[in-house]
Amino acid sequence: MIEVLVPELPESVADATVATWHKQPGDFVERDEVLVEIETDKVVLEVPATASGILKEIIEDEGATVLSKQLLAKLEEADAPAAAKEEAAAPAEAPAGTADASPSVRRLMLEEGIDARDIKGSGKGGVITREDVDNFRTSKNKNETAPKVDIVAAVAARSDKRVPMTRLRKRVAERLLEAKNSTAMLTTFNEVNMKPIMDLRKQYQEVFEKKHGIRLGFMSFYIKAVTEALKRYPEVNAAIDGTDIVYHNFFDISIAVSTPRGLVTPVLRDTDTLSVADIEKGIRELAIKGRDGKLTVDEMMGGNFTVTNGGVFGSLLSTPIINPPQAAILGMHKIQDRPMAVNGEVKILPMMYLALSYDHRLIDGKESVGFLVTIKELLEDPTRLLLDV
Repeated sequence: MIEVLVPELPESVADATVATWHKQPGDFVERDEVLVEIETDKVVLEVPATASGILKEIIEDEGATVLSKQLLAKLEEADAPAAAKEEAAAPAEAPAGTADASPSVRRLMLEEGIDARDIKGSGKGGVITREDVDNFRTSKNKNETAPKVDIVAAVAARSDKRVPMTRLRKRVAERLLEAKNSTAMLTTFNEVNMKPIMDLRKQYQEVFEKKHGIRLGFMSFYIKAVTEALKRYPEVNAAIDGTDIVYHNFFDISIAVSTPRGLVTPVLRDTDTLSVADIEKGIRELAIKGRDGKLTVDEMMGGNFTVTNGGVFGSLLSTPIINPPQAAILGMHKIQDRPMAVNGEVKILPMMYLALSYDHRLIDGKESVGFLVTIKELLEDPTRLLLDV
């Protein structure tokens, strides 16, 4: 009999929650096949089977709070049944509904009330993708006809749906409240003309993608400008620890990423040593891992400064909240054509608002405004990034 245990949790994670069991007692399990998913405050951990066998007993059900190395289930080591061997040997197509899906896709199907057995996966090995779910939902909406609604019956049948908050959502709520209550937060604004960067992207997009295998986006310019501004204003790259100020001599920038489980801030490390292509690749990798629930605890830890881009959702202006124990956060917004006065003439330019929220206990107005103006100047004249001026 083999014991299935909770993985070793990092020091910063006190406990975890049993999220989803993929097998039930009596099911045969192949070696390295995922048995259960464990959700922590930061990431989802997959617990695989250490040997092939039959799942005899589940000790901790879904929703249970567990600690590091706690017993989850018992697995009896055994060879695959003959039927399972024949099924594995036959190159037949996996029946609809038995295909696997990523955690984000399973959560989407659960929220939409979609049965996985109704969808035929188009991914490798019959895996259900997000596109499969979207197509199924669109097809279902087209096929359904709008019945006549009995208003009285509809009102009487109204009900609420109550679901527990995920550990990540609870942790995000705690952190946001902590930031509001424990910092003297203030926000300063500026605007930047994005035309120079847009012209630069248009000129070099094709050759950049051919050489580096990735598209040239805006975030790499933001990160480059932020890194240079942090060098010039070390107070913004610092943190308060009790009665001490800790100045960081390295540049690890947290990137706010929206995922199906909530907002996470994975860290892009040593940005002062990264090229534009390295930054684009790093951001893409973190975004994909966040979407698929594959971010590790190490990728979520640390970070001296946070960059968040609400413009991808259409936000024109906002006041971002600091990510403790960091001292500041930069918010970018939607790029929108607006009439601007240039040398006494009115021109239509692609403008974007910048918002810097900072802890006034550590950063004064002079440093915050100077930091934001530096970012504005670097973005409006990208040549400055090359010349270090």
